[in-house]
Amino acid sequence: MIAGLRAVADWVWLVPLLPLLAAALTGIRVLLGRTAGDAGEPPTARLAEAAALGALLLLLAIDLSVIWHGWPGSRVVATWFAAAHWQGRVSFLLDALSLPVATLAALTGWLVVRFSAPYLHREPGFHRYFIVLGLFLAGIQALLLAGNGLLLFLGWEMCGVASFLLIGYAWQRPQATGNALFAFVTNRAGDAGLLFALGLAAFWVGSFEWQDLFAARLPLVDLRVLALGFVVAALVKSAQLPFTPWIARALEGPTPSSAIFYGALLVHAGVFLVLRLDPWLQQLPDVRGGLLLIGALSALYAWLCGLVQSDVKSALIYATVFQVGLMFVAIGLGWTTLATAHLCLHAAWRTWQFLLAPSWLTLTRERPPAPPRWLAANRWLYGAALQRFWLDQLGLALLAEPTRAIARDVRALEANFIDRAIGEPGRGRPVDPGRSLVRADGLPGRLLAAAAGLLQRFENRLLLRGRGGIGERLLREAGHWLRVLEELLEQPRYLMMAVMVTFVVIL
Repeated sequence: MIAGLRAVADWVWLVPLLPLLAAALTGIRVLLGRTAGDAGEPPTARLAEAAALGALLLLLAIDLSVIWHGWPGSRVVATWFAAAHWQGRVSFLLDALSLPVATLAALTGWLVVRFSAPYLHREPGFHRYFIVLGLFLAGIQALLLAGNGLLLFLGWEMCGVASFLLIGYAWQRPQATGNALFAFVTNRAGDAGLLFALGLAAFWVGSFEWQDLFAARLPLVDLRVLALGFVVAALVKSAQLPFTPWIARALEGPTPSSAIFYGALLVHAGVFLVLRLDPWLQQLPDVRGGLLLIGALSALYAWLCGLVQSDVKSALIYATVFQVGLMFVAIGLGWTTLATAHLCLHAAWRTWQFLLAPSWLTLTRERPPAPPRWLAANRWLYGAALQRFWLDQLGLALLAEPTRAIARDVRALEANFIDRAIGEPGRGRPVDPGRSLVRADGLPGRLLAAAAGLLQRFENRLLLRGRGGIGERLLREAGHWLRVLEELLEQPRYLMMAVMVTFVVIL
């Protein structure tokens, strides 16, 4: 049994794969039309629950193997791609940081899946929710267990896409889609930092593996630039200043997704990434100082904004940002063990609070919480907290509005040029019915209409001009020669000749 526990770490790749397979199977069921009605919901919920439970049991087995054999370390599953000087691998790093956090994530995912099934009963997007939740559970496990930056980036993007889809879960509501766009655009800034760091890693180190990156001897300037790319990605994902406003808008999704995304797991992904970079941060005290300052300012900002919130979920999200800011403060002070323990305890506690939020919302609807007297007495500070220190407006002006403007320009280009060039059904200019039988849509459509017009005129002049026309005479002559040929072929001698020719060809 002990020998079997040692080998169980080699199956760690199943942890992110199981939820992904469950999401894929649910998608296939939806495409086949086997999810209609109330009877279609239990198979979807059971499939997601089985995948989440399987990932949890596998991680618990790996945790047990640590007792006898120590931390499994790096596990290389396959080579993703390779180039002349570097290669990307599918590898997992099972150490004292990744395994505890991944186990907590698996437990949280399983509990949220069980909670979601009755909570979303008869919702129009029931099956869509579980497909996206499976994508998220696969992405967060790939992120936490990744043995290199590439696999972490893959999980990072899967979580980002899942977050975008669930913020816009009620896609019929403009506010939901607008908030999803705001969160999506803001997080792309973090993705840019992560891609920038990975590109530098490939160029300077020639590897994406964490062990190779931490063992490389780089000049401090290069190391600082490389670390800052990862740090920017972490600050955006964990909603630290100046990127905080997106997380309050992310609460448009269903409550279970808010619990697992912004209470438990996704909001802590940036903290996890910075904890992973601790070997670098030990050499960069100035970067640590920056993390301490940003964490302290984010905690202060979240504390003030949280005091004036009138609903439970908004108050909880600012309390979450406050605690995450304290984690960055601990990392800046070098207290990484404390930050890891804080991450795990806060994720568990905040999940429970978010899942209870609907009940608390009902209980406090008639009695909204009042701000403290000292804050209400300071009108400027109270007004600034109500406006969230105008960071929302700044984010809209710098990120969301330019994105919408680009989208409008692209749509105008498509409507005024591309559609007219390639043709769009129903948009072409009507053509005189006496001249053509088709409607011209775009440049290809007009060319086709012109060709059809030429063929139509040829047909009218040569074939359809009435009795005695050239078309009729040609057809009559052709018919006469075809009858002569048919009579000749019906003669026995020609029939025997055709049979002999057939045999010769076959032989």
